[in-house]
Amino acid sequence: MIPRARHLLAAAVSGVLLMLPAFTGTASAAASQVFSVSLARSKAEVQKVADYWKPEKLKKADSYSPAAPPSGGAPKAGGGSVNVPSQRIASLRKKAGPVNAVAPKQGEASTVGKVFFRLGGKEYWCSAAAVAAANRSVVATAAHCAYDPRRGEAADSWIFVPDPGAGGATPRGVYVGSSISMHEDWPGKNDYDFDYAFVTVHRGFTWVKQGNGYAAKDVGRLQDNVGGLGLELAKKPPVSQVHAFGYPAGPQPDGSRPFTGQVMKSCVGATRKAVAPSLDLNHGVQLSPCNFSKGASGGPWITGLRANLGNLIGVNSLTWNRDAKGEFDAVSSPYLSAVAGDVYRHAAAQNTPANVI
Repeated sequence: MIPRARHLLAAAVSGVLLMLPAFTGTASAAASQVFSVSLARSKAEVQKVADYWKPEKLKKADSYSPAAPPSGGAPKAGGGSVNVPSQRIASLRKKAGPVNAVAPKQGEASTVGKVFFRLGGKEYWCSAAAVAAANRSVVATAAHCAYDPRRGEAADSWIFVPDPGAGGATPRGVYVGSSISMHEDWPGKNDYDFDYAFVTVHRGFTWVKQGNGYAAKDVGRLQDNVGGLGLELAKKPPVSQVHAFGYPAGPQPDGSRPFTGQVMKSCVGATRKAVAPSLDLNHGVQLSPCNFSKGASGGPWITGLRANLGNLIGVNSLTWNRDAKGEFDAVSSPYLSAVAGDVYRHAAAQNTPANVI
């Protein structure tokens, strides 16, 4: 929780407040600021995650905790992270053009959804959204919805479910995470200026009833099925109109629970700069009015919203109670600068197998 200030009170986090971790190794002169962590890469690993999220498990998903892993235990050095070489990032940047929103192959766009994952053997969930990419397989979310710096480890059994339905329904498919791309200062410093991640996902599947059990049916790439948001970097405040989306569920400061986490909610407001030195948040962007609570973490901030598409300029990270009253009144995002584009481009350049189910 952010300490009380005279004119500004950040009363809660719409996700995880984790302790500063121990960290081994720093980026060298020949290294970029992009870190990549593998999730499920092989066919066997993908099938293991899919089998974990059988329909019976998905039916219970709304009862899991909204992005609030346990905070006890000593910090640990991270494992499995790879500092991406600067040459690789420079090559991707050289080829980069604008990231424009893309409609799905059929039907209306529906990019926003939930991510489900495990940390410390317990299930959690957050919000997220599909972003247009060359590999048609990128999800944007908060970094704390994919990687725990205090534990020094990535979430496991990570899946994205766009437009989730009641009772564990997955009308747009289930997409298993392949790898996380993030800024090095999230796993290294727990720095909320970099609480964003782009997760590359595998081809999607749905469960089909077969006899007394279920069989997984391939449904193709994420972007083909739901569309993808554009990406607009360096969008400095103030911005007069931004739409934020998410699935809030946690309590308000007064203990009330106006949200269930089962229905997507939105906030529309203007942006301003946000600062919280205790969390190394020196370049945040705040949107108000917005009473999002835990569970909305990772949901997209969109400008130019039209036909369910627009440009991503941020993700829900922290919620704020600036007037110290009964409910939250603002939400903040890290500022997506040029380096966020490097992180995105790394995720967008990752390849995944043509068939995993």
